[in-house]
Amino acid sequence: MKSFLTEEEHIPLINEGAEGNGLRPITTTYRMVIAYDGTEFSGWQVQVSDVSIQGLIEEGLKTITHEEARVIGAGRTDAGVHALGQTAHVRLEKDVDCEALKRSLNGLLPPAIRILEVCRAPEIFHAQRSAIGKEYHYHICLKDIVLPFDRPYIWHCRRHVDCDLLERAAQCFVGEHDFLAFANTPGRGCAKKTSVRIIRRLDVIRTENGVRLEFEGNGFLYKMVRNITGMLISVASSKRSIDDIEAVFRSKNRKLAEPAAPAQGLFMIRVFYPDWVFKKN
Repeated sequence: MKSFLTEEEHIPLINEGAEGNGLRPITTTYRMVIAYDGTEFSGWQVQVSDVSIQGLIEEGLKTITHEEARVIGAGRTDAGVHALGQTAHVRLEKDVDCEALKRSLNGLLPPAIRILEVCRAPEIFHAQRSAIGKEYHYHICLKDIVLPFDRPYIWHCRRHVDCDLLERAAQCFVGEHDFLAFANTPGRGCAKKTSVRIIRRLDVIRTENGVRLEFEGNGFLYKMVRNITGMLISVASSKRSIDDIEAVFRSKNRKLAEPAAPAQGLFMIRVFYPDWVFKKN
């Protein structure tokens, strides 16, 4: 998969600004892999009055290292969205033992957030800018009853869904498209530069309770996966025609698509990076 930025095009985010001699202290970059149950949080990003995953990790780092460090995630998952493989980076002035830092953070964080891995990364590594792809899964229950233990992690869809039609409709999204009509903030954030993305794979996996949609692409706009899922279910339940998908693409109008699928069925599975990210320092 091709990265939006090559190694040479990355700009190191250290030694910027003016402190003392005009430079910040030299820092070490650490890459973290994080899993979380998003049910009780306001999402990944720090919020002024709500509890966020990013905020709790930063508080833990401050307690351990006594540094005010910003943790940057590869994706800003919404409230209720989960992760099995969110990736983040942090730059610390202190040289810390990675395993000790992982243990200490897990000791401070609530059980719903687990640090799976901490390792040193190239100083130019950026969890979001260095990414060359992401994988998301969306879980849908099509049975009459959803178990209470599954409820926070699955969309209980009470419509009759034609899974064969769902599979055909899913392939309409594979490839390179302008996904402006499936972005909740067109013209803002990462969509401001371009709303064109490549979905490399959108598989419909039939499960005991329903289906799992597996998305893999070079990038995703805000709420793009949930918006596509909402459209797919509307087509597969005969609320919309499969031909409407192409019409919505052409319109570039979010209002002509379907409402987003609920947050709780969505999982960030993994983030893909070029090989240079994993070189030993």
